[in-house]
Amino acid sequence: MGQGEAAVTTVAAGGRGSCLGERRPGGSPDADCPVRDVLDRIGDKWSTLILGTLAAGPHRFSAVQRAIPDISKRMLTQTFRDLERDGLIARTVFPTKPPSVEYRLTSLGETILEPLAVLVRWADRSHAAIRNARSAFDGAL
Repeated sequence: MGQGEAAVTTVAAGGRGSCLGERRPGGSPDADCPVRDVLDRIGDKWSTLILGTLAAGPHRFSAVQRAIPDISKRMLTQTFRDLERDGLIARTVFPTKPPSVEYRLTSLGETILEPLAVLVRWADRSHAAIRNARSAFDGAL
Protein backbone atom coordinates (compact mmCIF):
# COMPACT_ATOMS: atom_id res chain seq x y z
CA MET A 1 0.00 0.00 0.00
CA GLY A 2 1.41 3.37 -1.03
CA GLN A 3 1.97 6.31 1.26
CA GLY A 4 -1.35 8.03 1.99
CA GLU A 5 -3.38 5.29 0.29
CA ALA A 6 -5.05 4.04 3.48
CA ALA A 7 -6.35 7.52 4.28
CA VAL A 8 -7.78 7.94 0.80
CA THR A 9 -9.64 4.63 0.80
CA THR A 10 -10.89 5.24 4.34
CA VAL A 11 -12.32 8.62 3.36
CA ALA A 12 -13.68 7.27 0.06
CA ALA A 13 -15.45 4.48 1.90
CA GLY A 14 -17.23 6.89 4.21
CA GLY A 15 -14.99 6.20 7.20
CA ARG A 16 -15.81 2.49 7.32
CA GLY A 17 -12.26 1.53 6.60
CA SER A 18 -10.79 0.39 3.35
CA CYS A 19 -13.83 -1.54 2.12
CA LEU A 20 -12.58 -1.14 -1.44
CA GLY A 21 -9.99 -3.79 -0.75
CA GLU A 22 -11.56 -5.67 2.14
CA ARG A 23 -12.29 -9.34 1.91
CA ARG A 24 -14.83 -11.29 3.89
CA PRO A 25 -13.95 -14.61 5.43
CA GLY A 26 -13.73 -17.01 2.53
CA GLY A 27 -12.09 -14.45 0.25
CA SER A 28 -15.09 -12.66 -1.30
CA PRO A 29 -15.17 -8.84 -1.53
CA ASP A 30 -17.19 -6.92 1.05
CA ALA A 31 -20.69 -6.98 -0.51
CA ASP A 32 -21.89 -4.31 1.92
CA CYS A 33 -19.30 -1.73 0.88
CA PRO A 34 -21.29 1.36 -0.18
CA VAL A 35 -18.59 2.45 -2.61
CA ARG A 36 -18.59 -0.88 -4.43
CA ASP A 37 -22.38 -1.03 -4.40
CA VAL A 38 -22.86 2.42 -5.93
CA LEU A 39 -19.94 2.22 -8.36
CA ASP A 40 -21.25 -1.07 -9.71
CA ARG A 41 -24.18 0.93 -11.09
CA ILE A 42 -22.80 4.30 -12.09
CA GLY A 43 -19.39 2.97 -13.04
CA ASP A 44 -20.53 1.26 -16.19
CA LYS A 45 -20.42 3.28 -19.39
CA TRP A 46 -24.09 2.93 -20.27
CA SER A 47 -25.40 4.24 -16.95
CA THR A 48 -23.08 7.22 -17.08
CA LEU A 49 -24.08 8.06 -20.66
CA ILE A 50 -27.79 7.68 -19.90
CA LEU A 51 -27.56 9.85 -16.78
CA GLY A 52 -25.68 12.45 -18.80
CA THR A 53 -28.34 12.36 -21.51
CA LEU A 54 -31.18 12.72 -19.01
CA ALA A 55 -29.40 15.68 -17.39
CA ALA A 56 -30.82 17.79 -20.23
CA GLY A 57 -34.36 16.83 -19.23
CA PRO A 58 -36.87 14.00 -19.71
CA HIS A 59 -36.42 11.83 -22.80
CA ARG A 60 -38.37 9.08 -24.47
CA PHE A 61 -36.72 5.72 -25.08
CA SER A 62 -36.03 6.42 -28.75
CA ALA A 63 -34.50 9.82 -28.00
CA VAL A 64 -32.03 8.27 -25.56
CA GLN A 65 -31.21 5.57 -28.09
CA ARG A 66 -30.51 8.23 -30.73
CA ALA A 67 -28.29 10.10 -28.27
CA ILE A 68 -26.33 6.88 -27.55
CA PRO A 69 -26.41 5.11 -30.93
CA ASP A 70 -24.05 2.26 -30.00
CA ILE A 71 -26.27 0.92 -27.20
CA SER A 72 -28.57 -1.98 -28.05
CA LYS A 73 -32.28 -1.82 -27.24
CA ARG A 74 -31.85 -4.71 -24.84
CA MET A 75 -28.97 -3.03 -22.98
CA LEU A 76 -30.82 0.30 -22.89
CA THR A 77 -33.90 -1.40 -21.44
CA GLN A 78 -31.84 -3.25 -18.82
CA THR A 79 -29.88 -0.15 -17.83
CA PHE A 80 -33.10 1.88 -17.52
CA ARG A 81 -34.48 -0.83 -15.21
CA ASP A 82 -31.33 -0.88 -13.11
CA LEU A 83 -31.25 2.92 -12.78
CA GLU A 84 -34.95 2.97 -11.91
CA ARG A 85 -34.43 0.24 -9.30
CA ASP A 86 -31.67 2.32 -7.72
CA GLY A 87 -33.94 5.37 -7.61
CA LEU A 88 -31.83 7.43 -10.01
CA ILE A 89 -34.44 7.71 -12.77
CA ALA A 90 -38.23 7.61 -12.95
CA ARG A 91 -40.29 6.06 -15.71
CA THR A 92 -43.62 7.59 -16.71
CA VAL A 93 -46.03 5.77 -19.02
CA PHE A 94 -48.48 7.96 -20.91
CA PRO A 95 -51.86 6.42 -21.88
CA THR A 96 -51.54 6.94 -25.63
CA LYS A 97 -51.87 4.39 -28.40
CA PRO A 98 -49.30 2.97 -28.47
CA PRO A 99 -48.27 3.92 -24.94
CA SER A 100 -45.33 6.31 -24.78
CA VAL A 101 -42.76 6.15 -22.02
CA GLU A 102 -40.61 8.96 -20.71
CA TYR A 103 -37.56 8.74 -18.49
CA ARG A 104 -36.29 11.50 -16.22
CA LEU A 105 -33.82 11.93 -13.41
CA THR A 106 -35.20 11.75 -9.89
CA SER A 107 -34.07 14.10 -7.13
CA LEU A 108 -31.51 11.47 -6.16
CA GLY A 109 -30.43 11.10 -9.79
CA GLU A 110 -29.87 14.84 -10.05
CA THR A 111 -27.40 14.65 -7.15
CA ILE A 112 -25.04 12.53 -9.28
CA LEU A 113 -24.73 15.25 -11.92
CA GLU A 114 -22.21 17.40 -10.04
CA PRO A 115 -19.72 14.60 -9.32
CA LEU A 116 -20.31 13.24 -12.82
CA ALA A 117 -19.52 16.68 -14.29
CA VAL A 118 -16.26 16.73 -12.31
CA LEU A 119 -15.36 13.31 -13.71
CA VAL A 120 -16.20 14.43 -17.27
CA ARG A 121 -14.04 17.56 -16.90
CA TRP A 122 -11.18 15.44 -15.53
CA ALA A 123 -11.52 13.00 -18.44
CA ASP A 124 -11.48 15.86 -20.95
CA ARG A 125 -8.37 17.40 -19.34
CA SER A 126 -6.58 14.07 -18.86
CA HIS A 127 -7.47 12.24 -22.06
CA ALA A 128 -4.34 13.26 -24.01
CA ALA A 129 -2.07 12.32 -21.09
CA ILE A 130 -3.81 8.97 -20.71
CA ARG A 131 -3.48 8.24 -24.44
CA ASN A 132 0.22 9.12 -24.28
CA ALA A 133 0.71 6.87 -21.25
CA ARG A 134 -1.04 4.01 -23.05
CA SER A 135 1.13 4.46 -26.11
CA ALA A 136 4.30 4.52 -23.99
CA PHE A 137 3.18 1.42 -22.08
CA ASP A 138 2.20 -0.47 -25.24
CA GLY A 139 5.49 0.51 -26.91
CA ALA A 140 7.44 -0.90 -23.99
CA LEU A 141 5.84 -4.34 -24.34
